[in-house]
Amino acid sequence: MFSSLSDRLTATFKNLRGKGRLSEADVDATVREIRRALLDADVALPVVKQFTAAVRERALSDEVSGALNPAQQVVKIVNDQLVEILGGQSRRLQFAKNPPTVIMLAGLQGSGKTTLAGKLGKWLNGQGHKPLLVACDLQRPNAVNQLQVVGQRAGVQVFAPEPGNGVGDPVAVARAGVAEAVSRQHDIVIVDTAGRLGIDAELMQQATDIRDAVSPDEVLFVIDAMIGQDAVQTAQAFADGVDFTGVVLSKLDGDARGGAALSVAQVTQRPVMFASTGEGLDDFEPFHPDRMASRILDMGDVLTLIEQAEKAFDNKDAEALASKLEGGEDFDLNDFLTQMASLRNMGSIKKMIAMMPGAAQMREQLEAFDEREVDRVEAIVRSMTPHERTNPKILNGSRRSRIARGSGMTVTDVNQLMERFSQAQKMMRQMRSGKGMPNMPGMGGMPGMGGGTPGMGGFSGGSKKSKGKALSKNKRKGGKSGNPAKRAQEATGVTAKKSEPGAAFGGKSEDAFDPSNLPKDFSSFLGK
Repeated sequence: MFSSLSDRLTATFKNLRGKGRLSEADVDATVREIRRALLDADVALPVVKQFTAAVRERALSDEVSGALNPAQQVVKIVNDQLVEILGGQSRRLQFAKNPPTVIMLAGLQGSGKTTLAGKLGKWLNGQGHKPLLVACDLQRPNAVNQLQVVGQRAGVQVFAPEPGNGVGDPVAVARAGVAEAVSRQHDIVIVDTAGRLGIDAELMQQATDIRDAVSPDEVLFVIDAMIGQDAVQTAQAFADGVDFTGVVLSKLDGDARGGAALSVAQVTQRPVMFASTGEGLDDFEPFHPDRMASRILDMGDVLTLIEQAEKAFDNKDAEALASKLEGGEDFDLNDFLTQMASLRNMGSIKKMIAMMPGAAQMREQLEAFDEREVDRVEAIVRSMTPHERTNPKILNGSRRSRIARGSGMTVTDVNQLMERFSQAQKMMRQMRSGKGMPNMPGMGGMPGMGGGTPGMGGFSGGSKKSKGKALSKNKRKGGKSGNPAKRAQEATGVTAKKSEPGAAFGGKSEDAFDPSNLPKDFSSFLGK
């Protein structure tokens, strides 16, 4: 969503590189470009003014003028200000001292409240809680049925005593839902309320009545991050009418400019607590202002990537692989298959790579990447026999042809996969020997990324090409040496002989000095 803003800011900072000192004109030009980037990204005008004023003030201070690298210091200032307008610090849910904790969802119709209720319920379930979803949206057609379906998919119970579609009292259902949670020993209640297409008195009154009836510990305002400047006005109206305690940004994976989402926390003075980043129930994460600022400035979000990896990768599998490598055994295709399964559990590969520093530089390759390539790789490996997976060296031409037919791929695809696997094997051997990762940075471009991903070097096709590029340039240039002295010898046709025992400067000992090789007349050297 913030790709356009990220590109503009990155281009602005490039203009500062190489300058040992920043003049006031340089700072003004940078601030002007930042202002344009924020306005183009749909950030609210009051927020833009406050942001750029703070950046300019700090950029002209001794903090930058005395820095060894002023450009990096300006990037740090912009990062700090982005963190501030995004809320400063992450805020967690406040749980009630005496369960159940009541969480009320509010927002306009179409903002994604019902789907978010399922996502939040599943996330809390994974945190060890026992949530209950309460269907209080009795106005929108099939809203109750939708919540039941979402709850079933999320593995969370739903309390829906009324059919909805205009039938039932939402305030009474909310009150009964809390009582149901107490009797069934649910420690969290998530109340899904009705929305409207726009702000009106009836909507605010119903939300206020539900709030007064259940006294929620948290009121989360769900806002569509794609609605533009209306996001700020809607958020302010709900802050005045319902007095919510936190914001949830939905549809953050959209292609809109999304700058209004940056404005909500600053305008309402309420923290952004969660972000919904996709359609799946697992596409939901706590919102961290510092990590989001790093993503916008193309500095990556490694901490979130590590957290996702910790959830996806099985500790037992990791320990088994470590023990295997320590025992001197080779990394085989069974291990490769296990790693691929863990990679799949982490979610979208595009999203994972987008969290890496510098990902904006390979955005076109990311967009062209086909997520189904992982399925094709897995199909090839699963078409092998257990013996072939353990001993990949036995894969001759006929076996590879059979594997290609069994997986619906071509022999070329099988050959490319085996080349990539061979590189992974070599990498594991070097790690086992304590030499570290070879050819860093480089873990290999992901399959389907074309010629390989920049900075990710070995899991892409075309390894022969990369080896060809790695060949000595001297051979392609006619065998010229990189040593200036040797080049001079080669130019005059004189080549050095290999050293042999008994000769200090090359050649046999009896040939170390031959007077007959001296010129007859030295007059040319004496200028005569």
